[in-house]
Amino acid sequence: MQNTTWPERFVDLKRQIVEATPDYEKRLTESWKDILEELDKRTADIAQAGPDYIPQVRYEDLDKLSAEEVDIIRRKGTVVIKDVVDDSEARAWKTALDDFVKANPHVQGFPEQDKQFFMLYWTRPQVQARAHPNVLKASAWLNKQYHVKSGKPLEGVDLNVPLVYADRFRIRHPGPGWNNFPPHVDGGAIERWEDESFRKCFADILSGNWRAHDPYELEGRLDARSSLYGRPGQATIFRSYQGWLAMSEAAPTQGTLRVFPDVVLSNAYTILRPFFRPTVPPDSEDILKPENWVFDISTPDFPGILIHPTGYSGPRPTPEVHPHLRLEKTMTSVPKVNPGDMVFWHCDVVHSVEEEHTGQEDSAVMYIGAVPQTPMNTEYVKKQAETFLAGINPPDFVKDKPDTTYVGLGADTDVKEHIARVAMGLPIQVA
Repeated sequence: MQNTTWPERFVDLKRQIVEATPDYEKRLTESWKDILEELDKRTADIAQAGPDYIPQVRYEDLDKLSAEEVDIIRRKGTVVIKDVVDDSEARAWKTALDDFVKANPHVQGFPEQDKQFFMLYWTRPQVQARAHPNVLKASAWLNKQYHVKSGKPLEGVDLNVPLVYADRFRIRHPGPGWNNFPPHVDGGAIERWEDESFRKCFADILSGNWRAHDPYELEGRLDARSSLYGRPGQATIFRSYQGWLAMSEAAPTQGTLRVFPDVVLSNAYTILRPFFRPTVPPDSEDILKPENWVFDISTPDFPGILIHPTGYSGPRPTPEVHPHLRLEKTMTSVPKVNPGDMVFWHCDVVHSVEEEHTGQEDSAVMYIGAVPQTPMNTEYVKKQAETFLAGINPPDFVKDKPDTTYVGLGADTDVKEHIARVAMGLPIQVA
């Protein structure tokens, strides 16, 4: 449990949010009850289906999917895209990363005594993978799931132009004890409520009309400030989807990704949760009954948001604080992947990593999300390109120790294709 006290100003924030809606207590209470009833049905379906609930498509079929198939991907917020890159190329990247780590034993990573998650961003395999045209085209397809309800053109926005966000990789060994990634949502913590632009993304939920919530409405995302407190490692750009590229086989129970595969419902529940409290103890067998929850904005806390000396993290839903998500049964492992497959999950999706890896081989992935061209993202990529050319950590991440150097980093010459140079913010060579 957290011992840190929430500032009283967050009581005022809660009041400010709800007072924008007429007859707010009645409307939000009715909406909350509807969410709980829908969760009761949907969580049962998810728990019963298991990994089969997660959509899988082949890369070559992305533009052939029916509207119904696309709608399923959008609602679940997660998709496995098969065969984005050739198996042999993906396996070769894993071998090259192993070699890089051996050649640079001073790399930062954890666990400290047996490093498996690496604070590395510019190795040649990572640069090559992000620059791969299929990876970028898959990213653009995902970006285009977003839209602007008003239909008006937005200056500096082009969903057909994918950008690159440099992130890390993991090469996880078989065994237990991987508890660094419990269920959580990235890309903004208390900012989801505190930042006015970010809050617009959830306006329908906060006005008691959660069924109208569209997690793919782009406009509110453009100016959303996801890092008000400047915590290192907090993404300051807008990723339409987070993602990774598999460099090995990985199956359920083998240290893979888990998701809560209904982004509309998880958004509705987590965003409204701070405005309600249970009237029975958390361990009561009646905790799930809607009648045992009441509207309450008298306290400053936002359940699932963690307070740190340097800001806030989360949302981090737990079975105790978010019981209706039934996380013990609904956090769903993605189906088996092969080298060259990619997994993507919407930026609001609750996700985690399996604590145990029961397989026989390493489970290796590079984190590569989908990033659209927007003014804020373009500005970040410009700064990021400078760090790439200098061989230092990207702007969002903790700086390396002074004078740290590595053997085998990627270089400007590794990014050849036009689409990749635009994505990386690098100068375009004119023939």
